[in-house]
Amino acid sequence: MLHVRLICVGKLKEKFYREACAEYEKRLKGYCKLEILELTEQRLPDSPSQAQIDAALAKEAEAIRAKIPAGSAVVAMCIEGGTLSSEQFADKLSKWMGNGVSHISVLIGGSCGLDESLKRSAQLRLSMSPMTFPHHLARVMVLEQLYRALNIASGGKYHK
Repeated sequence: MLHVRLICVGKLKEKFYREACAEYEKRLKGYCKLEILELTEQRLPDSPSQAQIDAALAKEAEAIRAKIPAGSAVVAMCIEGGTLSSEQFADKLSKWMGNGVSHISVLIGGSCGLDESLKRSAQLRLSMSPMTFPHHLARVMVLEQLYRALNIASGGKYHK
């Protein structure tokens, strides 16, 4: 069975986000072993300099790297990533699994995003949209798209 590790910077505080994530976690149980890891977001001053942001992202990247299993295909969620339809995402996951990939790590950064080194090393840079979304909502959207893609890959009808 496919193992998916969702590595997120920041914790979900709002009940409605937690409830939405819990629903997709429940749905995904039939398709993969899902693990969601929440890492601490680095604190920044109200008006941080670019150097302060870069230092925080580097520290978060170190914590993220420590949680990526060896041999895992890595998906970095970032606004400058490419976009895929749900069917294309399902095809990508199916091809990875067909090539022997059994672990996928999906990275969601905090409010300042992901360190450039993580994005460069990812097998896939993926964007939900050119629009900006809160990283808490991005988690719900990623879980929904994982569920949709794995449902499509198994011949389900969820995407229709």
